[in-house]
Amino acid sequence: MKLCFTPLILLSALVVTCNVSFADSTLPISPLLQKDSGDAAADTWRVSVSPYIWASGIKGKVGQFGQPPAKLNSSFSDIVSETDLAFMGAAEARYQRFSLVADVMYGQLSGGGNTQYGVLSRKVDISSKTFTGFLGAGYSVLESDRGHLDVIGGGRLWHASTTISLKGGVLGGTRRSDSATWIDAVAGVRGQYALNDHWYLTGWGVIGAGQARLDWDATAAIGYQFKSNWSAVLGYRALGVNFNRNGFVYNVVQQGPIVGLTYQF
Repeated sequence: MKLCFTPLILLSALVVTCNVSFADSTLPISPLLQKDSGDAAADTWRVSVSPYIWASGIKGKVGQFGQPPAKLNSSFSDIVSETDLAFMGAAEARYQRFSLVADVMYGQLSGGGNTQYGVLSRKVDISSKTFTGFLGAGYSVLESDRGHLDVIGGGRLWHASTTISLKGGVLGGTRRSDSATWIDAVAGVRGQYALNDHWYLTGWGVIGAGQARLDWDATAAIGYQFKSNWSAVLGYRALGVNFNRNGFVYNVVQQGPIVGLTYQF
């Protein structure tokens, strides 16, 4: 295991981000939402829920425990091998031109290894937890029988924590933890366009800042509606954040294919 990697992850694998890096960032507005029924003016709420998997890798710099930032470059397979628990999902409630959107990702990873000499400590265990959640609202500025384009905005909450435990040796039993929680405001656009009765294109792009210097998320996907209230989506997502405060550095980009199912009621 790469010790510089494990303490930082997950983010991710922020886009509840099964961090099967998991996966719709998050970042959180999700493109994994079902194709519109076409009756945009219907006087009723339409709700969609979308569990998904985001097979992302993660790259960037991370620094904790007051140490200088270390480079991070881990593939999806690296992340999966150390994942203990992960969840990702998105939801949307839509009424006429208005919409409410939520997206969450949670990942819990762990790893460890023997030290080189075993004097101060014989073994090091590292666990990492990451959560990111988005909650926002949108308004459709363009609508047609085939789709819509929404302006969206909201807030994204991040939390990342790492715990290091030493076993054996002089420092055996020593345990240290470091964590950070921050909130960013993001805004952008989200759209959907029906190619025919079954296939449709969907995606979004948001960017913002707050306690982080930069927070962004972009997704493009194609969906297939195979039943009246069920659809599947396959696409590509990239999510980035640059947080640096009080010695805690989390400057990473996650990207990779995303796949999910959507149920609408």
